Amino acid sequence: MSNEMNKEMSQGTDVQTEERYQVTKRDLRKTAARYNFMACNIFNYESQMGPAIAWAMAPVLRKIYKKDDEYKMALNNHFNYFNSTTVMSSMILGATLAVEEKDGIAAKDTVQSLKTSLMGPFAGVGDTLVWVLWPTIIGSISGYMAQQGNPLGAIIWLLCNIAFWFVKSKMFQIGYTSGTKLITNLGKRLTVFTEAASIMGLSVVGALIATSVKITIALNFKVGEVALNLQTDILDKIMPSLLPVLLTLLVYKLLGNKKWTATKLILLIIVISLVCAFFGILTV
Repeated sequence: MSNEMNKEMSQGTDVQTEERYQVTKRDLRKTAARYNFMACNIFNYESQMGPAIAWAMAPVLRKIYKKDDEYKMALNNHFNYFNSTTVMSSMILGATLAVEEKDGIAAKDTVQSLKTSLMGPFAGVGDTLVWVLWPTIIGSISGYMAQQGNPLGAIIWLLCNIAFWFVKSKMFQIGYTSGTKLITNLGKRLTVFTEAASIMGLSVVGALIATSVKITIALNFKVGEVALNLQTDILDKIMPSLLPVLLTLLVYKLLGNKKWTATKLILLIIVISLVCAFFGILTV
């Protein structure tokens, strides 16, 4: 009787092991190609690169998640807001794929926290290297050769971009390998990492509010010979970036309302900005 029970338990363990899909190099190359091809092609102002990530990850997620409900949850999780340099975000997505392969749908929050916390810092590195340094150097060389009537300039630019495609694919694999090592080293402490990533993600969002959201009131109050600028002399003294924080809070609350969408909010902000600028309430 005991041997039969052990045999059944062993078979059950084997079934569980078989059900856990192991991501292959072919999966990584295919996912990287799908993402790098569509990262900017289906970009939108609501979730930005979210749809591209969901589309890129869909085939491999289908292999990882056998149950339809888990697959839908994982896919919807990747539809959330994400924006970073495509090259560096390949590393982030590779790492998140490793997390999902290891812990399945239980790592849903970890995946989102990891993406949110890394997209800002990685974008800073990627923008400098990819959007500034790379095209400046290679573009200058190719452009100068083209001006001299040398067709090799265009060929160099084309070959470098083809090579760059393989670099982006390799970055995805590096991210996956790094994510696997990270999970293995953390073990049971993955929840601590999730909390730390969440805190870092909130810090990144907070910094983006102060640096990216700009509102300046142009109103001045004058009593006798005393003149006060509402922005610099009052609001900034109370709290720097107070208005951006209040605007972000308002947008966040409205997004929780089903009647409002990101597109409607963008149009609303544009209209308010134009009206306030026309009447001299806001200034650039």
